[in-house]
Amino acid sequence: MRYKLPVAGAALLLAFLHFVTVPAEPILNLCGFHWLTGHPCPLCGLTRGLFALAKGHLGEAERFNALTPVGFAMLFSLFWDFSWRGWLWKLGLAAFAVYGVVRLAMPQ
Repeated sequence: MRYKLPVAGAALLLAFLHFVTVPAEPILNLCGFHWLTGHPCPLCGLTRGLFALAKGHLGEAERFNALTPVGFAMLFSLFWDFSWRGWLWKLGLAAFAVYGVVRLAMPQ
């Protein structure tokens, strides 16, 4: 019965993401990188994307941030002790770094 707590925590997080709605456009942009450069950082849109993905809106989630599914997997991997969780996080962080460079190179 060692999995009861992680399952309960993951279920609570998923329920929160599913039942709470965030606005499609933020009222106040809290990203310091965006304030300084005018460009979105690799994590911009990830929160809104996680909320959309929890509701089953994959296209909308990817419109907010293309790596939302990766972030979703990384977030929920924290609830279980998988042998490959470390690799998931290393590859995920590398993907976000590359995505950040690509976002900077794209014209606005």
